Formats: sequence, C-alpha cells, structure tokens
Amino acid sequence: MAARRAAVKAIDWVAFAERVPPNQKAQFTALKAKSDAIYSKYVSTPAKPAAINFAFYKSRLANPALVDDFEQKFNAIKVPEPADTYTAELDEAQKKAHADVAKFIADSNERIKKHEEQVAVYKNMPPTDLLTYEDVYEVFPEMKPDKEKHPIWPHQPFS
Repeated sequence: MAARRAAVKAIDWVAFAERVPPNQKAQFTALKAKSDAIYSKYVSTPAKPAAINFAFYKSRLANPALVDDFEQKFNAIKVPEPADTYTAELDEAQKKAHADVAKFIADSNERIKKHEEQVAVYKNMPPTDLLTYEDVYEVFPEMKPDKEKHPIWPHQPFS
C-alpha cells in the first residue's frame, strides 16, 4: 500500500490546544475527534492488502480461462505513485520563514533595548511638577529653542 510509505507527522495536540481561543474549543474538540478516527482507521488497515486467491476461483468457476485472463490483467496493473514535488518547496519556505522570524526577533530585541533606554531616561527624570525648562532641555536637547537661528518667538521653524 503506497499510503504506508507516506510519512505521518505527529500533531502536538497540547500545543495546538494552547493556541485555540476559548470560543473555538468545541470546534477544536470535533477536529481532534475526527482526526483520531481517521488515524485509527488508517492504523487498523494492513500494510499490504490480502492477496487474491485465484486458484480458489479457478476451481469454482466453469471457465478457468476467464480467471487466468483476470489474473493476468490484475497483475499487469501498476498504480503509479504520485511524485512528491512540494516537500522541497515547503522545506525551503520553512527555512526562509525561520530566517525571517530570527531577523524579526533580532530587530525586536534592538528596539526593546532602545525603548528600555528611553524608559530609563523617563524614570530618572524629576517629577513633572518640579521640572524646569533647563531640566527638560537637558533630557530632550532637540526641544531647546535655537535663538540664534530663529530669533523670533517661538524660536522654531514654522512648519
């Protein structure tokens, strides 16, 4: 049986169940039950189908030549197995996805570090009701007005 040669990938039902939202638990349970039923039916089938006893039919039928003809035709049939053309593409796509995820994680960690530095700046600032303009300009130098470049109030370029 060609299906026996197919690799059966195990499903991690526990990890799957953790990702299922509470409002879809009934659908998940139905899917798991259906999957288990199909798998148990698959496992219960023999690896090779039972051989046809052509000798029995030759002894029972009036025309044994007919059975010989059926036997020749039956043995001549070769069921082609489909070629696996998708596994390589899927493996390549999975490797690309893993690389993309690793890059995203690295970029995210860099952003987290920058945000943590910004949070540290805010935590080390005095309370806002005690802040002076000099304190604000020290922490945020981009907010300091440039009176030489823009001598007219508000000392910032008009946008």
